[in-house]
Amino acid sequence: MFTGIVQGVAQVESIEAREGLHTLWLRFPEGFDTDLAIGASVACDGCCLTVTERQPGGRAGFDVMAQTLKLTTLGGLQVGSGLNVERAARDGAEIGGHPLSGHVDATARIAEIRRPENNVVLRFAVPAPWMRYVFAKGYMGVNGCSLTVAECQRERDGSGWFEVWLIPETLRMTTFANKQVGDAVHLEIDRSTQVVVDTVRDALEEKLGALLPLLEDLARERGIELGQITPRLPT
Repeated sequence: MFTGIVQGVAQVESIEAREGLHTLWLRFPEGFDTDLAIGASVACDGCCLTVTERQPGGRAGFDVMAQTLKLTTLGGLQVGSGLNVERAARDGAEIGGHPLSGHVDATARIAEIRRPENNVVLRFAVPAPWMRYVFAKGYMGVNGCSLTVAECQRERDGSGWFEVWLIPETLRMTTFANKQVGDAVHLEIDRSTQVVVDTVRDALEEKLGALLPLLEDLARERGIELGQITPRLPT
């Protein structure tokens, strides 16, 4: 498990690309790899990877299988790319963000970047059906960083967008300061939010059965998405 508090930025030093498998060699910030053992888990841009080799100078190797390369942005990394990194949480550790598993649910793209004084606002375009799990003031793991959703909007097709505000410290400790419009990022949704939303949707489907498609059509005619009808989560 991870906490979503990024501990630094690692640099890709080399990539060994083989059929169905990439081995990434990363150089970590000073002190990050103290007592890091082979077999340990490290969140790399929010994707949980296993240490397979260690070398002096803060270098470690990670094998990334074909399925992970397909579902994440890791297959597009180049030498010199930066990654947000966090080591697995220890028992009793303070959880300053929110619990993350290191399992990427989807990728989103940066649709807009605004820079008000002393802040940066990022807007992410989210594909369907993942917007059903996004709520204002809720949590979202973005490239392994626990962020609070400031604003969001759902579209009728199940897609949408959400925004986060980043303070200077977050920009200093992560790769977000270097991101550009169009860049892809990993999303990991908050599991408690997913449980609430899916439970409500399953209950509606079970109770309404064959009537649900008709109600959905009627709701859309009135500009309502049934997927938005969920209990309001605590802020």
